[in-house]
Amino acid sequence: MPYQPAKRLKMVGTSVEVAQRCISNIRLLSAETVQAAKSGHPGAPMGCAPMAHLLWSEIMNYCPEEPKWANRDRFVLSNGHACALQYTMLHLTGYGVSIDDLKDFRQVGSITPGHPEVGVTNGVEVSTGPLGQGISNAVGLAIAETHLAATYNRPGFPVVDNFTYVICGDGCLQEGVASEACSLAGTLGLGKLIVLYDDNHIQIDGSTELAFTEDVAMRYEAYGWHVQVVEDGDSADVSAMRTAVKAAQEVTDRPSIIKINTTIGFGAVKQGTAGVHGAPIGDEDIAKLKEEWGFDPAAKFFVDSEVADVFGNCRVEGKKSFDAWNVMFAKYKANFLVEATEFERVQAGKLPEGWELSLPTFTAADSAKSTRQLSQGVLRKIVPVIPELMGGSADLTGSNLTKVDGNSLDYSKVDRSGRYLRFGVREHGMCAIANGMAAYGGLVPFTSTFVVFAGYALGAMRVCALSHLRVLFVFTHDSIGLGEDGPTHQPIETLTSLRSIPNFLVLRPADGNEVSGAYKLALENEHGPSFIAFSRQGVPQLAGTSVANVARGAYVLQDQPDYKVVIVGTGTEVALCVDAAAALQAAGCPARVVSMPCWSLFDAQNAAYRESVFPTGTPVLSVEALGSLGWEKYAHAHIAMKTFGASGKGGKLMEHFGFTVDNVADKATKLVAFYSDGPAPTLSRPEL
Repeated sequence: MPYQPAKRLKMVGTSVEVAQRCISNIRLLSAETVQAAKSGHPGAPMGCAPMAHLLWSEIMNYCPEEPKWANRDRFVLSNGHACALQYTMLHLTGYGVSIDDLKDFRQVGSITPGHPEVGVTNGVEVSTGPLGQGISNAVGLAIAETHLAATYNRPGFPVVDNFTYVICGDGCLQEGVASEACSLAGTLGLGKLIVLYDDNHIQIDGSTELAFTEDVAMRYEAYGWHVQVVEDGDSADVSAMRTAVKAAQEVTDRPSIIKINTTIGFGAVKQGTAGVHGAPIGDEDIAKLKEEWGFDPAAKFFVDSEVADVFGNCRVEGKKSFDAWNVMFAKYKANFLVEATEFERVQAGKLPEGWELSLPTFTAADSAKSTRQLSQGVLRKIVPVIPELMGGSADLTGSNLTKVDGNSLDYSKVDRSGRYLRFGVREHGMCAIANGMAAYGGLVPFTSTFVVFAGYALGAMRVCALSHLRVLFVFTHDSIGLGEDGPTHQPIETLTSLRSIPNFLVLRPADGNEVSGAYKLALENEHGPSFIAFSRQGVPQLAGTSVANVARGAYVLQDQPDYKVVIVGTGTEVALCVDAAAALQAAGCPARVVSMPCWSLFDAQNAAYRESVFPTGTPVLSVEALGSLGWEKYAHAHIAMKTFGASGKGGKLMEHFGFTVDNVADKATKLVAFYSDGPAPTLSRPEL
């Protein structure tokens, strides 16, 4: 069959009787999945079963045999606690989730974890569970689809042409991150984003009347969304819901939300109450429902043959659609070889051949600049050669210096080909949207704001690391050195928090070579995010730095024979360490200087290398204009922030808080004297 554009409803539709059988079976499987684990959330899956049946059997374009097909419709279960529903649908439609996997729900090592995790279960597009993240990711998925379509589609060749569908609940819409992302979605007019809002009037504490009485439909109209209401979301007659989805598909200039009134835990004894939200409904209740709905009460995890046929046919139709797309793509490639080859490359997540040759390098003779300016210089070089690099700033473009010649065109409602995103003052939404863009495939997103505002976005950053997504966090104003904005804007604890996240590179480069090295690592880090902290104040280009050395995490920058102390720093403080070492040398106390742009990369080196940088028995002094927590792994003493910062000139603040040559040299001298009677104690810990 010829490939059909995404707007077409692929359905003929099942009869109400067949739909009733399917929906009842979905409800029962979901309830039994939770019951087997004796843990989970059966209420939302039972209430949302009609939505899931409609989406998976009639509307969405997908191919379980090819779960990573580039042009599949994306489905996001934003209320991730309802994942028993998603796993049930993945089982019925053939994504490799077996009945045994449903029985292993929430068990160690299963592919059916307690909330959906991308990379664990085929068919899961994004990791959800922290409410609001999924719907925000969906905005990123929709942005990615429109941008890639504008980039690669040609007349008669809709290579990228899919919808993003979301099921969400009240909790998602209460979260601030969802408000940020959905507001931007309205501004951008993302017409292929369709949200089915499960309005069941219940949350964990009880009725939503306790804390959520606003008119959601009016709020989303104010955001610029197309809004519809389906009064009865419980019925097996899904015609009203179908009509609403079709209408949403036809609205191309606005995202759509369909408010669907449902009964949480439909059919259960405790239906319509918080009692069915987060606890199994019980074997007795399940057996009662089976009998009422015409199923054998004794048959557990049963799939009716008629239900299996419905979703089996979906697999067949999905494969036909996939095959038709491939035929179309082959013709596209014959006509547009350059574009097709590039599309295949970005979908594979591979960077352009030789891109790293564009990274600038520096010598000590080059002029001093802030590392944010050096970052801007790198972006000027790499943005033109890495077309999939797309991102923007949370209303701090002029401070973050992230807009350059290669991304000078804004992505907007009127021009989807732009590569620069104006996120507005929406740090959390920005980072969650970037996660969705990365999850879509074919893009390497970056975001930017001040380092201290990572605190606003931490939830999305954590999910990004958990999801193994390649996102670059290009954040500036990295210490008290930013100056006059004062302690509200000066990060103290921020990098400590970020450094504690697994699978999350945190880099604080010292000069131009280290900035280039940080970008190289971040862009080549295919399976995790990277946070690069850049300075407002200038730094000299240092002798001994290199692009390659950043990959070691820490390395000897300058050395002296018979050194008595190691001084280690990051970012702007490395130059201070170099100057202090010169003063110490003049005073007869030779020192080694270590630059440590990334703790976790250093920790990943072998023991011999780590020992070569910080030899056992030699005292180590750390210098970083941030909090000291964590430095005890590497250093015996610290020059660090013990309080919040202050408002004033950056140089004066550094002096006020002790980040001076004299103070570093004095503390190093005292540290050497303290351990003069014997070797400094080992700081390494055994890896048992």
